[in-house]
Amino acid sequence: MSVLYHLAPAPAWRKCREKGEAYFPDTYASDGFIHLTEKAELLLPVANHFYKDDPRTWLLLVLDATKLKAEVKMEPAADVGTTKTKTFDPNAKEEALFPHLYGTIDYESVTQEVQIERDVATGEFLSFPGLQ
Repeated sequence: MSVLYHLAPAPAWRKCREKGEAYFPDTYASDGFIHLTEKAELLLPVANHFYKDDPRTWLLLVLDATKLKAEVKMEPAADVGTTKTKTFDPNAKEEALFPHLYGTIDYESVTQEVQIERDVATGEFLSFPGLQ
């Protein structure tokens, strides 16, 4: 698990980064951790399930997990705020585990910030241009 991904609202992320403040997503207080994934193929389904109706500009943060100072725990999928989770692989034989970060994202761990392409009319997340 050396590469992890986090979907962040661009305005909040950029504001914290510019001020040098710790970044915590809107749902951190209720969830108690930052939601991450280690599987790039889950990014679009997750983005569309949890954030399609949120009109803000979103970024995909690509993280070097070895540079995170806070603890990362592999745990079952969890709700994001008040949005219920769902199974993204109905054929899975075991419950999927996802990385949850118990603390902030260290800025030096971010290897890439990718603006996400969306359909303006529907809010659907379409792709991650430039994701390496």
